[in-house]
Amino acid sequence: MWPRETSSTKVVDEGGGAPRAVIVIDASVTLAWCFSDEASQSTDQLLDAVSADGAMVPALWIYEVTNVLASAERRDRITPADAGAFLDDLRHLPIVVEPAFGDWGPANLVALARQHGLTAYDCAYLDVAARHGLPLATQDRTLRSAAQSAGVTVVGPEPGRLSPRAE
Repeated sequence: MWPRETSSTKVVDEGGGAPRAVIVIDASVTLAWCFSDEASQSTDQLLDAVSADGAMVPALWIYEVTNVLASAERRDRITPADAGAFLDDLRHLPIVVEPAFGDWGPANLVALARQHGLTAYDCAYLDVAARHGLPLATQDRTLRSAAQSAGVTVVGPEPGRLSPRAE
């Protein structure tokens, strides 16, 4: 985990005035910042980019992140104190959380799932990136492939090709 001092996580204001975001991050990238065995130079660079320039996530992102943290606690992979500290660090990153459904509705998720063979969860990330014209950072092979097929730029480490951190 990292100590960071940045602006607070924000929820998109549907009336405008949303904080700036330059990338969509998924839970696989986010959790690499917590677990050193999942981290790489690339995920560290993504953390630096998010800290400096902001990111956008669908509303389900925090549920995915906290589910993995709770599971990791049960398996003694992380302590409750470390999980809490990580969540507090996330809260201080300039991350824009898009509401679950705006005027576009869930039908778009079903269409994306049908077209790309993804779960609705993964489609939420793809949908946010596509609608906002932002690149997507993921370590998930299937989501990465679907995003590329949909014309969404994909950034971050290719699964299975993680470069170790430069210590």
